[in-house]
Amino acid sequence: MNFRSTRGLEYGVDSTRAIINGISKDGGLYVPDSFPNIYKLLRNKKEFSYEELAFEIIREYFTDIHDKELIEAINEAYNDRFQIKVHNNFLELYHGPTCAFKDAALLFLPQIMKRAKKVCNKKEEIVILAATSGDTGKAALEGFKDIEGFKVVVYYPKKGVSAIQERQMITQKGDNVKVIGINGNFDDAQRFVKQMFGDNDFKEELLKQGFLLSSANSINIGRLVPQIVYYFYGYFNLVIKGVIKQGDKINVVVPTGNFGNILASYYAKQMGLPIDKFICASNENKVLTDFFNSGIYDKRRELVLTESPSMDILVSSNLERLLFEASGRNPEIIKDLMNSLSENGVYEINDEMKKFMKEFYGGYATTEEVHDAIREVYEKDNYLMDTHTAVGYVVKKKYQLETNDTKEVLIASTASPFKFPRSICEALKIPNDKIDDFEVLKKLSEITKNNIPDGLANLSQYQIIHNEVCDRSEMKKILLSYLGIEG
Repeated sequence: MNFRSTRGLEYGVDSTRAIINGISKDGGLYVPDSFPNIYKLLRNKKEFSYEELAFEIIREYFTDIHDKELIEAINEAYNDRFQIKVHNNFLELYHGPTCAFKDAALLFLPQIMKRAKKVCNKKEEIVILAATSGDTGKAALEGFKDIEGFKVVVYYPKKGVSAIQERQMITQKGDNVKVIGINGNFDDAQRFVKQMFGDNDFKEELLKQGFLLSSANSINIGRLVPQIVYYFYGYFNLVIKGVIKQGDKINVVVPTGNFGNILASYYAKQMGLPIDKFICASNENKVLTDFFNSGIYDKRRELVLTESPSMDILVSSNLERLLFEASGRNPEIIKDLMNSLSENGVYEINDEMKKFMKEFYGGYATTEEVHDAIREVYEKDNYLMDTHTAVGYVVKKKYQLETNDTKEVLIASTASPFKFPRSICEALKIPNDKIDDFEVLKKLSEITKNNIPDGLANLSQYQIIHNEVCDRSEMKKILLSYLGIEG
């Protein structure tokens, strides 16, 4: 399988180079040349382990990695480290070391990147730059820590993540990791990372110093492809449980900010998985909802800091990959749209692209609706949702009321509720105003009789290692300083 840039400059790029590069030289994102229809080959097998299914799907894309190497990468990533559970229609993607769905991709990415580096014969030290709205950063740090030949630099909005999320990052051990808080929001951090990748002169200077920039955000195809596996696994699980018959169509609900997870479900459909509707769920930062309802993407609005911080995003990077498909794979259209977004903060897609988008439904949930949903599901089913999953649940109900669509749904449950204990307590009306977040964690566990995940249970006792905070203007300077380069 070869890959090409959404903006047209690069094509015929093999998978290892796409993984190592992270982003194309023209600022575009790598997309596969085609989507192999693998569902028809997999549908007759009764059961797969997660690792077996991952191998069957990922091997279709990363064809210049030998099967033996790919199997080793998958096993090293997932064995005894990550699993998916399906509770009713909730696809629980957070049973990993950082308690968020990003683990599935970011445990695998270091393993595949290590092998891609070997195939490409890259001698430089690879510097992983990541902007995070809460979960990507910790998952990248955990995945890449102490892996030889890599350094990891993570930027996060100092006042834009939960206390638990922040503590997970700033206590991260590893000789090759760096965590930096910024006085700004996630979009500021993401814009900086994109600028670095788009600055070819800067990257050439780093190469001369022995450093090669790459990305752990979902703009990297090496992170996006393993997320496709979720939806096959969830679908087959519904079949095994007798909820649906093999071949029945389902709808997929994904709470999303950067559009990577829901894009992976779209890619799954292109591989034959019987998905009908994609329900794109947003919080009060409803730029995606407005886009799917109008065809106009307008980031010219104030970012709202919500209780689902991983979705507090105004520039959804992976939407560019969907636009590429909607345009008939026309890079000139994509360049015009992305230039308009960069220069004017807004773009509008054409009528043909608007028709394409009918597969998607966009909706959003307010904080009050999220709290009501968390309380409703807990009181009805004794089941705890986190704030992001609750956004998806609310929007699913809105979609069903508007359309009377009764198909079975798969709701991506993207984080443990214990990552946001104060919000969950607020929703359940559990008093929590006079204790710190870690005491709230214990209180939530005691009252709901749910165990705190291992990765969070003793978090308050971990030593703070990373306490650096900077303004947006200093982000490049700190990166160079960490690499030992005078800027």
